[in-house]
Amino acid sequence: MTNRTVTTLIDPDRCIGCGECIRVCPSGTLSMRDGKAAVTGDRSLNCGHCEAVCPVEAVRVESIQNRVLDFATFDPGNQWVPYGKYELGELVQLMRSRRSCRHFLEKPVGRDHIEDLIRIGITAPSGTNSQQWTFTVLPNRKDVSALGERIGDFFEKLNRTAEKAWLRRLLKWIGKPELDNYYRNHYQSVRDALRTYNEEGIDLLFHGAAAAIMVASKPEASCPAEDALLATQNILMGAHAMGLGACLIGFAVSAMQKDRSIGQYAGIPREETVYAAIALGHPDETYQRMTGRKPFILRYFEA
Repeated sequence: MTNRTVTTLIDPDRCIGCGECIRVCPSGTLSMRDGKAAVTGDRSLNCGHCEAVCPVEAVRVESIQNRVLDFATFDPGNQWVPYGKYELGELVQLMRSRRSCRHFLEKPVGRDHIEDLIRIGITAPSGTNSQQWTFTVLPNRKDVSALGERIGDFFEKLNRTAEKAWLRRLLKWIGKPELDNYYRNHYQSVRDALRTYNEEGIDLLFHGAAAAIMVASKPEASCPAEDALLATQNILMGAHAMGLGACLIGFAVSAMQKDRSIGQYAGIPREETVYAAIALGHPDETYQRMTGRKPFILRYFEA
């Protein structure tokens, strides 16, 4: 269960009684007493809204630390950007420019850059501010290859199982069509990729990436998958802005969710679930223009 211990402190000598911290607090931790804000609740999201909104720096949430977001490779500044005061076109240009990179240079990624990407990741929102995500780094090509081989072994076994037509039919008949769906949609491409790796040494899983980040969540998170994927999106955007290429590796996630021993091999505790595997490296790709997207479904509900 997420820790909701109240760690908010208010300096009564600084407090001017404006009440802004009380108005933005999502958990009713604060209230007014004798014209000053006071800690009166027994639970807190520890989100820092109260600290961020105070005009005189009278509020401090001790469970959160600014130094956690001390970046090593760039200076993000420390000034809050007001609503509507960031160039929206530049933001969308970055989003549209990001592409999944599957060609990497044989050049290592510095640990400072990887750790800064994770710091960028944790600026994402999380369900009830639980922040129960975890990040496991494979810092060099050797480590990525070692995990890739474990994942390859998993799919070798899965392919051998999927080749049994009688088993696919039986499972489908009892309402478990997953193996049959895998055989129809992925068996051949996985078989070809495994053969290419075994015969030519070409990595079609992590695409020769120099590093990788596994994004997981602890079981006590209220929205574990959503939290991990929101942090992942931040990392993908940050990587592009940093000059790095990145690609989500869905087959790695599938293997680690079905066989927890693969994640344990990489140091991920069994109780944590991996929701994203990010291949990372210096890109060996240059694009000339942005492209569109498939048409989307839009609905309105008006009661």
